[in-house]
Amino acid sequence: MNRTIIHAISLSFMILNIVLYSAYAQDVKGKTWMVGLATANITPEKPMWLAGYASRTKPSEGSIHPLSAKCILFEDAQGKRSLLLTLEVVGIGSNFSDEVRQAISKETGAPLESIIINCSHTHSGPVLDHVLTGIYPLDSSNKKVIVEYGKWLRATLIQLSKQALQNLEPAKLYAKNGVSRVQVNRRSNQEKDIASLKELKGPNDFSVPVFKVETASGKLKAIIFGYACHPTVLSGYQWSGDYAGFAQAELEKLYPGAKALFFQGAGGDQNPLPRRTLQLAKQYGKSLAASVERVIEEDMNALAPNFKSVAAVIDLPLTTPPTLSELETIKKEAGSGYIYEWSSNLIDQYKSGKPILKSYPNYPIQVWDFDGQKLISLGGEVTIGYAVKLKEKYGEDIFVMAYSNDVMGYIPTEKVLEEGGYEGDTSQRAYGLPSKWAAGIEGRILSTIDVLMKKIR
Repeated sequence: MNRTIIHAISLSFMILNIVLYSAYAQDVKGKTWMVGLATANITPEKPMWLAGYASRTKPSEGSIHPLSAKCILFEDAQGKRSLLLTLEVVGIGSNFSDEVRQAISKETGAPLESIIINCSHTHSGPVLDHVLTGIYPLDSSNKKVIVEYGKWLRATLIQLSKQALQNLEPAKLYAKNGVSRVQVNRRSNQEKDIASLKELKGPNDFSVPVFKVETASGKLKAIIFGYACHPTVLSGYQWSGDYAGFAQAELEKLYPGAKALFFQGAGGDQNPLPRRTLQLAKQYGKSLAASVERVIEEDMNALAPNFKSVAAVIDLPLTTPPTLSELETIKKEAGSGYIYEWSSNLIDQYKSGKPILKSYPNYPIQVWDFDGQKLISLGGEVTIGYAVKLKEKYGEDIFVMAYSNDVMGYIPTEKVLEEGGYEGDTSQRAYGLPSKWAAGIEGRILSTIDVLMKKIR
């Protein structure tokens, strides 16, 4: 093509961008975000099994502090709405998420791609139906309580969205990344050696993404912050949001009247180490809160009331599952525990003629854009390598969120998948998947994100 023609086309695009931006600037001039907030105590009233550790042998015994669900609803200058719900639970299944998000979309007018339900992944929250239930020795009465609680939680989240809509008020929105060194890569650093290690190995992503919401008068209304690290300091029988719960409580104590919402990042292979004591959970919570406090007390990036969102669901292939005879051997060798339950369930599927999953069909990916501040949301227990690669490509300022809308298993990078181990291989059994992920899932996820990022621009 002639250089003159190329130059003319480029100039035309530049002029068009200037015209469009000028039109946008006029459209949002004098307008603000509208933000609504609602919270609920979701601590189970009855004793229930706590989620996350297969070693537990009985239901809950009281609580350290209440578990919460929080909903924040944004409306931009054009009336486009988006909702983030944060839950102090280990994870939710796709059926639960689809039902709740569809109901919320109907109640609030926000499209599905603009609704995210994020799970903190606390291992001191309640077991929910279809998420890791195969690792606990649940009897019929335990299962009944779980089903009842799930129904109540669905209704509570839908009601929260309605309350947040009713609570809309003019607001200002800011964003910035902070830093905290709580996380430790558990694949590269063994817990038993942590006290003597003089050098911690990675990969890691120490970012603390923060949104700050102020009222029109400048009063702090909400703090939304994330971190990529398992909330696994505690492993007892009391309800707790773990370090993330303590971080939220500390921020709400520091800023009376404001609400703090925590979202989990790509912490699939990141642990707080050392751990196992209440005092450490409090320490890590205060440390993370201090990181957030530093960010919101500094100059942050002001975001104009302009929101965009795109989403996709993709198919993630699995490797060939074990044969019936292989499963019989695995079951016999396991004797008990979640490997026994997993192999027993697959054997039943084979014998009843039910199809065995060859892939996971609806892996969720979303990209949100708050006036240039990108947030990438992924389902499952995403390992930290994804955050590292996304930031290498799209910049250190992006926010990465995982454990959103569906927690169906660990999502290993290609490197973790090749190395195997818990996150790359055996963990899929805890989630009831027939086999581990097939090679190439990282490329599928990253290429889909690339398409969405181009689309949202």
